[in-house]
Amino acid sequence: VADAMTEQAVAAGVAEPGKFVTIYSGMDVEAFLRCGGRREEMRQRFGFGPGDFVFGKVARLFDLKGHEYVLQAARRVARDHPELRLLFVGDGILRGRLERMANELGLGEKVVFAGLVPSSEVPGCLAAMDALVHASLREGLARVLPQALLAAKPVVSFDVDGAREVVVEGETGYLVAPKSVEALAEAMAKVLERPEEAEQMAARGRELCKERFDWRRMVESLDSLYRRLLDRARTVGI
Repeated sequence: VADAMTEQAVAAGVAEPGKFVTIYSGMDVEAFLRCGGRREEMRQRFGFGPGDFVFGKVARLFDLKGHEYVLQAARRVARDHPELRLLFVGDGILRGRLERMANELGLGEKVVFAGLVPSSEVPGCLAAMDALVHASLREGLARVLPQALLAAKPVVSFDVDGAREVVVEGETGYLVAPKSVEALAEAMAKVLERPEEAEQMAARGRELCKERFDWRRMVESLDSLYRRLLDRARTVGI
């Protein structure tokens, strides 16, 4: 689902590059393109006010998902931007630990834990956000990255695996070094302090993802691949 996975497999000696084909994981892009109409409804549901700036993260509350880096970065940013809020969508075994960490960092009232939501509610959750922050340490290509851009939300992401195939630094979002709380905080501050620039990057990302992640393109690509392989097999008599 990402060129990065091919690079890793080739480096591990699995096969030669020509044995791999990247087909991005498609989705119903329309659900995310239209989700803006639910913004006020969803912000009220989560208790956000009109002056709040909400950074969201959609991921299990689990190891390697990086919530702790987001909390640490948010504490730094909130010193100059008290309007900052966090929305964590997802649940898991680390919820209690993360809630305690948020309180210890003085962020208790700024963080909303939405818990596990149906996949159909993810567009609505994105509508409630002003930007997405993605701090996982290991992914193929996280679906929430194109989903957020389709929803026209600025994106800040750790530069891991396939993230750079969607979040192009300075063009469609901000990429920062994994585990760097300082870099993450700086990028989040840029989104807050340079709203026009962030919105322009999100708009470019939206156009990229509308075409690349439409489920119809995925189906067409899979169909084309299977037909080519079938023709090849027939040619060699398999």
